Amino acid sequence: MSDEQGSDGSDAGAIPGLPPRPHRGWTFDEQPVGKRWSTSRRTITETDLVVYATQFGFSEGLFLDATAAERAGYSGRLVPGSLVMSLAEGLTISGGAIAGTGVAYLGATVEVKGPTFVNDTLQVVAEVTASRLTSRGDRGIVTTRNEVFNQHGKLVMVYSPTRMVLCRHAD
Repeated sequence: MSDEQGSDGSDAGAIPGLPPRPHRGWTFDEQPVGKRWSTSRRTITETDLVVYATQFGFSEGLFLDATAAERAGYSGRLVPGSLVMSLAEGLTISGGAIAGTGVAYLGATVEVKGPTFVNDTLQVVAEVTASRLTSRGDRGIVTTRNEVFNQHGKLVMVYSPTRMVLCRHAD
């Protein structure tokens, strides 16, 4: 998994013109509509797929049988969309966007835009699409559009999580 930055601080990954990565969880006020950021990248391994598929009952041949996936017209074993979203959320959370400010995950809409395969490398670009203060006044509701790209810069998933976020850092 590469996490290189260019000499000018821009991301040296497959997606040109990426917005910056968070360094500390953003408060509600630091997440206005239109704010964008990107995550580090993560490669989906054989182990990721096998553990997920066997632990959660994804015994479909497309996930566990390379020949079945090829017969269905795919160039490799597919990764379940639910695993792709979980990995994308992990990239978002581990990147620090909600570190010390996230209070609750309230739900999401999810759209799979293309296949994801073992050995694909994922990266997320997020943009705040809605933001409102709660009646308590010490937290807000923030919705983002999270686009998940593979190593070729192809969009494989779009999901829009809604979270409750503090107006001040908890620390």
